[in-house]
Amino acid sequence: MGLVRNTSMSVLVLFLCCFCLDFGSALDTIKSFQPIKDSDYIISNGGAFKLGFFSPVNSTNHYLGIWYNKKSVLPAQWVANREKPLKDSSGVLTISEDGNLVILDGQKEILWSSNVTNSVANSSAQLLDSGNLVLRESTTGTIVWESFQHPSDTLLQRMKFSTNVRTGEKVQFSSWKSPSDPSIGSFSAGIQPQTQSLVQIFIWKDGSPFWRIGPWNSRSSIGIPEMNSIYRDGFCLTEDQDGTYYFSCSYVSNSSFHYVMTTEGDILARYWDFEKDDWGILWNAVKSECDVYGMCGAFGRCNSQNSPICSCLPGFEPKNTKEWNRGNWTSGCVRRTPSSQCAVVNSSIEAVKMDGFLKLKTVKVPDFADSLPAHESFGGLSSTNNVDYCRQQCLENCSCLAYAYDSGTGCMSWTRSLIDIQKFSSGGVDLYIRVAYSELGELVLLSLSRF
Repeated sequence: MGLVRNTSMSVLVLFLCCFCLDFGSALDTIKSFQPIKDSDYIISNGGAFKLGFFSPVNSTNHYLGIWYNKKSVLPAQWVANREKPLKDSSGVLTISEDGNLVILDGQKEILWSSNVTNSVANSSAQLLDSGNLVLRESTTGTIVWESFQHPSDTLLQRMKFSTNVRTGEKVQFSSWKSPSDPSIGSFSAGIQPQTQSLVQIFIWKDGSPFWRIGPWNSRSSIGIPEMNSIYRDGFCLTEDQDGTYYFSCSYVSNSSFHYVMTTEGDILARYWDFEKDDWGILWNAVKSECDVYGMCGAFGRCNSQNSPICSCLPGFEPKNTKEWNRGNWTSGCVRRTPSSQCAVVNSSIEAVKMDGFLKLKTVKVPDFADSLPAHESFGGLSSTNNVDYCRQQCLENCSCLAYAYDSGTGCMSWTRSLIDIQKFSSGGVDLYIRVAYSELGELVLLSLSRF
């Protein structure tokens, strides 16, 4: 009898093992002989993420995706076949003969592939607890492809998006077209280096700037006041030797923290609220009209606390007064009085009075900043002396329209149209606008009450 019971138990254990292998629900790895069918899924080893086929809300299309393995109404954080949905439940994820991950439809046609040219036949794919799906050469364990290099609309922790200033190669994330359609939408986000030392993160709408973070100062962005508090320690922006800039975030206190781009072009910072047992929103990029790029046009400044929200910079006036008064500020502003210092004058005429600068406090500095040459003792100068040095450098250049100083970026100057300036209640930096000497006195008095 004992022998019969032991034999029966062995058969039961063998059956359960085969059951798990067939359905894959207890595994985190995909092999060539273990395809993932529409009803199957795998879960990362720590139980954080799940991979399988899904249909978005109000849609009958089927996609392969990765999502948090939590009680949640969030859509998938990564989607493989964004542009080629399955029309039914016949889809299969498997490893092809050349070692690539592929999605096949009911007719065995390839709808999506990892498309690795140096793949090998002996490979397997594993879903990591970071949410990264990696394709490995099984013998050496070398990663030949990973989903983190092909993001959808979500920036997970330790995921990087990047740009190479030499080759132009970019890793960006992009919005869904709609909540029911994960195909690539109108909005994308990525890194835009503008000079060797000044780097910004942008949201683009159909290729045009929609929002920007402001220059990075080696610790945080000077265009987001909140980043100086809870956000700063989790951000990292680095440059490697081949000219690639990488941006990533990591918050050890909440492993479920991530950023997602909405279909409307906003970026949300979401976290898992353990008290509410649900997702919460910690921050969003576009909080008001003033966050939209260039809302007030060239040489205009946006203040969400004012009505109207747009005003011309000191020394400037609306380019089209009629449109401006109607609330259409896109045409921006123009200078009232040209620079007297930089005018062409006869050398025998009395020396021209020098231009001056008017300070705008706590603002998001304009786009298209340049780095001014550093003083030989720049690091040892006081903050006041550094600002004076920046002022002198700008004053000696007739093309310089404004300057600013930040301890992380040093001197910044602007020689093109000043666009996308936003007034903050706190944070930001002070921006110094060049004005003609003849207007300086009047504008200084005006600034005491308005700027």
